[in-house]
Amino acid sequence: MPITGNYIFTASMDVDADKEALFNEVYDTEHIPHLSKVPGVVSATRFKIDTLRVTMGGETKTIEPTGLPRYTCILELETPDVLTSAAFAKAVDAGRWSAQVRPFTRNRHHTLHKVMK
Repeated sequence: MPITGNYIFTASMDVDADKEALFNEVYDTEHIPHLSKVPGVVSATRFKIDTLRVTMGGETKTIEPTGLPRYTCILELETPDVLTSAAFAKAVDAGRWSAQVRPFTRNRHHTLHKVMK
């Protein structure tokens, strides 16, 4: 699927093991739907990091994702201003996310990338 937004925002994090089921359920059924409705959000997709096996320069390497957050959400955005909008601020705190999930996340990383077209 081609990227159609002008910017990519990533939110990566780990979650306490005993809250992982709740984290995934709330992310899929509440957090992504709320974020997807924010004006200027083109798409929202979740990822879970995996072991990388790749051949480069004639050598095959296996790389374990050590120290990196296990979960990432990628939002395609029309503009970076989406991230400071009232609608975005409301969406990131909607539902059970802010009280029942966010306190149990750690190793959080956020990035913004301009799409080069």
